[in-house]
Amino acid sequence: MEKIINLTQHACSNEQASEGVVEPSNKKAVQAALTFVEIPTKETILASATTLAKIASQSGAKKAMIGGAPYLMGALEVALKKVGIQPVYSFSERVSKEVVLEDGTTQKTSVFCHKGFIEV
Repeated sequence: MEKIINLTQHACSNEQASEGVVEPSNKKAVQAALTFVEIPTKETILASATTLAKIASQSGAKKAMIGGAPYLMGALEVALKKVGIQPVYSFSERVSKEVVLEDGTTQKTSVFCHKGFIEV
């Protein structure tokens, strides 16, 4: 099974892990590179993309699961491809459930179920 490094803010799901997704050893560095507290400049975006590509390259993975701020994803795709890593996006299906509670109210929850990867 091909190793896919998780370059998203969130922990991978069991379904993703069963398809080869692994967490980076430095998840906090990944999260920091994905977090912007101010409107980022083009230089900041490129620096974050480069940092994430370096983390992915050091992981030994051939693919990286990416997702996050749309303004970062294009630059991240380019940076990953420059270091020989294929970017992929998780495709999920939203599954909703309704449960009637003891007090008669209805609670609705949604769960995102991983269905596969989209290569770009």
